[in-house]
Amino acid sequence: MIKRLHHIGIAVKTLDEGAATWKDIGLEEEGREDVVPAATRISMFPVGETRIELLEPMGEDTPVAKFLSSRGPGIHHLCFEVDDIEAESARLQAAGMRLLYDAPRPGAHGSRVQFLHPRDTGGVLIELNEFPAAPE
Repeated sequence: MIKRLHHIGIAVKTLDEGAATWKDIGLEEEGREDVVPAATRISMFPVGETRIELLEPMGEDTPVAKFLSSRGPGIHHLCFEVDDIEAESARLQAAGMRLLYDAPRPGAHGSRVQFLHPRDTGGVLIELNEFPAAPE
């Protein structure tokens, strides 16, 4: 089940350039992380329970670099937090939506991610994100 909108992903040429805009707006940067499996550097800016996630490509032949080349900087995806990524992926696939990966992949902060094809979601790239359980 989808729990909440976790973040809005925004593709930027560089984190420093992109972060300056969000800092000027008045948001505070939470931190940066290299997400090697996605070939992306990210920066998070909390806004209430949601975040703005800036995405910088780690190379020229990466999905985010290709996005920037064809569309320029801007909104890349919406990310929904889920409790069980396998169950939610299966449910959405049964509803006729295509998954971009055969199985969930490692994401930021120890999470696992899956993406839905934008042709099945009105042109919007949707990320599903399952975070590790908090220690008790």
